[in-house]
Amino acid sequence: MDDFLIIGGGIAGTSAGARLAQLGTVRLLEAEDALAYHASGRSAALFEESYGTPAVVALNHASRSYHEVNKVLSPRGFMVVGATGQDDVLAQDLAKMKLEAISIQEACILMPILKPDELCGAGYHADAWDIDTDRLVQGFARDTRQNGEVVTGAKVTGITRLKDGWQVKTTKGEFTGHKLVNAAGAWVDEVANIAGVRPIGIRPLRRSMARIPAPGGLDVSSWPMVLNAGETWYAKPDAGALIVSPADADPTTPHDAWADDMVLAEGLARYEEMVTEPVTRVISNWAGLRSFTPDGNLAIGPASDDPDFIWFAGQGGYGMQSSPAASQLLADIVGGRPSELDAETVRSLSAARFG
Repeated sequence: MDDFLIIGGGIAGTSAGARLAQLGTVRLLEAEDALAYHASGRSAALFEESYGTPAVVALNHASRSYHEVNKVLSPRGFMVVGATGQDDVLAQDLAKMKLEAISIQEACILMPILKPDELCGAGYHADAWDIDTDRLVQGFARDTRQNGEVVTGAKVTGITRLKDGWQVKTTKGEFTGHKLVNAAGAWVDEVANIAGVRPIGIRPLRRSMARIPAPGGLDVSSWPMVLNAGETWYAKPDAGALIVSPADADPTTPHDAWADDMVLAEGLARYEEMVTEPVTRVISNWAGLRSFTPDGNLAIGPASDDPDFIWFAGQGGYGMQSSPAASQLLADIVGGRPSELDAETVRSLSAARFG
């Protein structure tokens, strides 16, 4: 019997495995044939320390050194632009994300296709970074294997509570462990129901993406990630092209998500209103499910109705950047160790708050 069974092989499950492998033997079970297949593999993946709820920002701050030491960051920059009439919304975004106001002329230098006459202002932060998501996930998976195993293609078909732990039936066989870690992303409530544990009310929200050719044939490699005030679209360079998202957050059910054509078209239209280059072709499109708890903070720690069922859920759109500190907090809780995070942050992330 393993010490820990982990359900889910995205950024939540792999980071949990890496940390818990220091406390005991780990068996990570992923339903798909590859790790990070769903939301984790479809992320815009920016490390922007001030992005998220206060608790997420604290996790971001505590995660930075891990990202730097493991060399998963590369320079990107982050800019918010406001359309004409959005002065108040822009001011709120700049204050919330701690961005420095810049001139419209400076914004157009950073992203040359912006229409200056359509802008009311902008803000910029150079200290924002692309995350090498594959390197991050595979590094966590490698650390997991130091004291355990990663099993892919292992879709859960049943969970039974044992006297001293859990038995999990999968398409790759049966596994037993003393503690069960639920890191199944959008599927965490389904896993809880199978295990006979009270769900936390997870909300899977669809986020769509389109990859378009570099506008005007320009070199976009040095452009920052650009978000419009109020977040109704964003754009980010990617491998010589540009990713544009309508920043949708439509409630849905756990599934292998795909982009809604109308939602994508409406988002691209909002983007086109503020740039000089129309979208004439979409190279590819996709969608992922960002899963949120009812209050928007992660749920980390034992279930209130079963201390051997451990929640590691609700990473939302912040899983990649917050994963080092979030998984460390998980290991601290499970190992009975004090956390380096402040008490208010730890309290606001506790799974026990869902009763």
